[in-house]
Amino acid sequence: MRVDLFDFDLPPESIALRPARPRDAAKMLVVAGDAPFEDHHVRDLPSQLRAGDVLVFNDTRVIPAQLEGMRGEARIGATLHKRIDLRRWQAFVRNAKRLREGDRISFPADVTAIAESRLPDGSWTLAFEGDEPVEVLLERAGRMPLPPYIAGKRPTDEADASDYQTMFAREKGAVAAPTAALHFTPELVEALDAAGVARETLTLHVGAGTFLPVKADDTVDHQMHAEFGRIDQATADRLNAARAAGGRVIAVGTTSLRLLESATGEDGVIRPFEGDTAIFITPGYRFRAIDGLMTNFHLPKSTLMMLVSALMGLERMQAVYAYAIANGYRFYSYGDSSLLLP
Repeated sequence: MRVDLFDFDLPPESIALRPARPRDAAKMLVVAGDAPFEDHHVRDLPSQLRAGDVLVFNDTRVIPAQLEGMRGEARIGATLHKRIDLRRWQAFVRNAKRLREGDRISFPADVTAIAESRLPDGSWTLAFEGDEPVEVLLERAGRMPLPPYIAGKRPTDEADASDYQTMFAREKGAVAAPTAALHFTPELVEALDAAGVARETLTLHVGAGTFLPVKADDTVDHQMHAEFGRIDQATADRLNAARAAGGRVIAVGTTSLRLLESATGEDGVIRPFEGDTAIFITPGYRFRAIDGLMTNFHLPKSTLMMLVSALMGLERMQAVYAYAIANGYRFYSYGDSSLLLP
């Protein structure tokens, strides 16, 4: 499909630079099939679901994966986006034209890395020196990798260290938050429990590639970046049992959705999964694992805009986004939410 079909005009003032407080006070647009749109708040979620439904959360934890360093006199910026092994990470590099294979980059707090090789997509393999775990080095030298549409308008600060983590964050490895779950609070979870709505977690380490624009003119020519994910046998069994009993599986965020779909066969059975996924969902895709999606409002011409259009239909999502803009919904990572029930 033509990528420009997923474009739209977004006023700059619609981009949220801070989250709603409390988190579950964010607005939530409910889109159920062809029914009229309904304006709610995230705290109303229990009333929009049924007993026996299951919300699936991503328990990945964002690491301070953004680094500023020097190669000689040249300033180098690096955003780690995928672990290769214990000491090596794949990174998007700013000012990469000043970098050569074998160069040493010096970051703050005596953290150093060798630029090993440039990859075909333009990113670099960085090998961190020393014996300490890379995650420990990042805690010393790195900062929270806010999306470019926020970082370009204000500096990262102490509030982001907690604002940009979900209450479910456990497994370190993401360089972007699974933002749909940023809206959840302990109080909301208690209300969902009381309503008989179940919860499951999986792990998908979100990469910085999630923010990359689609540069191809046609979706068939776009290459997704791979991300590591894991679903265990017990979780898969409980999700299959819930669906068999008539419950709906609602993915909280596109990351949960993509991993669930990667783990599900043509027979609709969710299976254990551990490894990389580069699944690219566009209109025409037949969903196997999920019955709904809770998600924020996405970038124009992004793979995530394509995903929600695959779920609800392109014309329907164009109408959803026009309504959201006209009615003051806040967009992107710190913005408001939508509940999409095809």
